[in-house]
Amino acid sequence: MPLAVTGSPAPDLRPPVSPAPPGWDPYLDRYAVRAAGLTSSEIRSLFTVVSRPEVVSLAGGLPDLTGLPLDALAAEAARLIAQDGLSALQYTSAHGLPKLRGQICDVMKLEGITAHPDDVVVSVGSQMGLDLITRLFCDPGDVVVAEGPSYVGALGCFAAYQAQVAHVAMDEHGLVPESLRTTLRRVQAAGRRVKFLYTIPNFHNPSGVTLAVERRAEIVEICRAYGVLVVEDNPYGMLGFDGQTYPALRSLDQDNVVYLGSFSKTFAPGLRVGWVLSPAAIREKLTLAMESAILCPPTLNQLIVSRYLSSHDWQGQIDVFRENYRRRRDAMLAALEEYLPPGCTWTVPDGGFFVWVTVPEGVDTKALLPRALDAQVAYASGSGFFTDGSGARQMRLSFCYPTPERIHEGVRRVAAVLRSAL
Repeated sequence: MPLAVTGSPAPDLRPPVSPAPPGWDPYLDRYAVRAAGLTSSEIRSLFTVVSRPEVVSLAGGLPDLTGLPLDALAAEAARLIAQDGLSALQYTSAHGLPKLRGQICDVMKLEGITAHPDDVVVSVGSQMGLDLITRLFCDPGDVVVAEGPSYVGALGCFAAYQAQVAHVAMDEHGLVPESLRTTLRRVQAAGRRVKFLYTIPNFHNPSGVTLAVERRAEIVEICRAYGVLVVEDNPYGMLGFDGQTYPALRSLDQDNVVYLGSFSKTFAPGLRVGWVLSPAAIREKLTLAMESAILCPPTLNQLIVSRYLSSHDWQGQIDVFRENYRRRRDAMLAALEEYLPPGCTWTVPDGGFFVWVTVPEGVDTKALLPRALDAQVAYASGSGFFTDGSGARQMRLSFCYPTPERIHEGVRRVAAVLRSAL
């Protein structure tokens, strides 16, 4: 029989607890020093806003997947699990599935790369490959050289490992070799150590420009002469609107170039399957780092990609993507020509996802962004693609995801905001 409780409850003698101020983190003094480099990018902070249907988002680089044969892919995935589920749902090697690594070598042949499957390490998207390469090479205070502007996800990765970024100038033909020489000379003269050049040679993110073929061998030779590794990030290389592919930097130097590839832009980003092609010595450490980080990349996702490459006309599918993106690029260029006020300039990409816009003097695109969101349009302000305070007059406009009609309307809204600022 339960005991009856009578009388008044004992008084609560604990001191009152004040509500925590907004943003207060009780673990702040416990984090590792490197955690200070983990900050939200400007693009990530836009995600909750741009998901609203009334907002035309020209900010994110989401691939358009409407052209994928979803019924065929669904049937293939079902067969895969029914026939090989016990292996497809099991652990695998941190190196990646041998068959897929061989298929990846066949894909890279289109850009002049000759590789052995053993030198390929499958990653969870190319972003993970970049993270692990940075983890392997960069101590706090080391320098990474990168184009200015550069991919915001890479800048966040470098900051997370407390590496410093030295930007190299670009022009309409891509990274400028003489600027690279000058930057390497200046950094080394200051007693700093450059660990690698990070570059996106094809249909650059965010600028949209492509590195001129005649510059590629020179850039590879400059880095070799200065003892600087090259990290070549090439997610868009197959998406040239005229069907052209360019010789990869890796095809010019197998011993000093690490190549990052991905199926996110040419198949499906949700599968998160990418790869790293590296010299053999780096590959060994990279495989160990991959095992340390995730044990192994997802087996099922690798098998889906492998069967897609075996059973479907994947090159024909890339042609479909190219045409879809070309139509969107044309829609954006036409709208920019029609609506943007005098004094604005922009790049004309031959492939990829992005146009880089420069606005008139005195306009700060980051400061203008709240006004643009009020007008129900979003873009990526240029300052997020630099670490040195540059980019105030630039913005990245993405044409990959919205329909041509939405692109037209989005550019009209951006132009109205710019005119109000001027």
